Amino acid sequence: MSTSQNILCATPRGHRETALAALETPAVVIDRTILEANIALGAAIARQHKVALRPHIKTHKSPAIAKLQMEAGAAGITASKTDEALVFIEAGIPSVTVAYPLVDRAKISRLIRAAKIKGTDLRVVADSADGIAALSAEARAQSHRLPVFLKVDVGLHRCGVDPALPASRDLALSVGRTAGLRFAGLLSHAGHAYAAGTPEGVRLVARQERDLMVGFAESLRQAGLEVPAISVGSTPTVLLNDGFEGLSEARPGNYVFMDMTQVGLGVARPAQVSLSVIVTVVSRNDRYAIVDAGSKVMSSDRGPHGSDSVRGFGAVFTLEEPDAPAMTLARLSEEHGFVEHEGRDLKIGSRLRIVPNHSCPVANLTDRFVAIDEAGGVEYWPVEGRGCVR
Repeated sequence: MSTSQNILCATPRGHRETALAALETPAVVIDRTILEANIALGAAIARQHKVALRPHIKTHKSPAIAKLQMEAGAAGITASKTDEALVFIEAGIPSVTVAYPLVDRAKISRLIRAAKIKGTDLRVVADSADGIAALSAEARAQSHRLPVFLKVDVGLHRCGVDPALPASRDLALSVGRTAGLRFAGLLSHAGHAYAAGTPEGVRLVARQERDLMVGFAESLRQAGLEVPAISVGSTPTVLLNDGFEGLSEARPGNYVFMDMTQVGLGVARPAQVSLSVIVTVVSRNDRYAIVDAGSKVMSSDRGPHGSDSVRGFGAVFTLEEPDAPAMTLARLSEEHGFVEHEGRDLKIGSRLRIVPNHSCPVANLTDRFVAIDEAGGVEYWPVEGRGCVR
């Protein structure tokens, strides 16, 4: 699959191009038509396989987009950090999973208090006895019974218990015996799928994740523990799944925007990328066109978990020739981006469109999205969860 063609092919020329050209730059832009198609795709996969969809909002950090996901059939949302989750609790999302080990009672306290006030179904994870103790202490202090998933390491080796160890089974059994807590099931994230290299490799990771989780759940049931839910997640393993037999829910995040990492991995077509950054050429030399978006806009993240499927920091296109081969955003300083122009006549003041390698950090660096529809209509959506990393 070529990564240099058709990034803009889902955007008819005309009103939208006029709207893009009129924006003050840099501007983080969402194509609403593509965004809504991506949301519908995730919902369709969940319906087809009869699993609940609980999208991870760390990608967009926007209640406006979360509400579109809920309207399309999502059962709730997933968040990483406490303050990030609080944004969506306050926005009225009815079910929020915090898929991050919480060990600080002050953070747990804020979550439980907000969830009780708003009537939110709050679900959390743990992967240690220390985490379980902290959750229990705060749940008891607030007279609350908290659903807790055991986080399982299925190959990323970041957080989670090893499902092959007897100690992991014992930890799961302890959740249901601990005051203030209820065992909600098992939860995993196969982030190592980003290093799989090919669609076939991604499907293998998805199959291995499913087999590990279903097998671990069966061992817990044999030990007398009910496993109400098995939750898996990552955009590659959900979109290129190997079936969801035995699983209960899926938590993709990046699928709403996509990016050059997903394109390079074969997860998405270029025309499925809904987020891009419109920039202006402010200077030029014999090698680079210098644009007004550096690392404070684009992020120096070159893809999740060290993906090798991308070049530089993004693919660059002109608005006038969207089907021309992509240029590369080769370097970043804080306020400047270096586009390798390869001899193309990029005039000072001209507009370019950059498709980032990883859209999630870009969303976290902006205070608003510019959402443009087919008719060229423009809306500004605040990113209320940006910077909420505590």
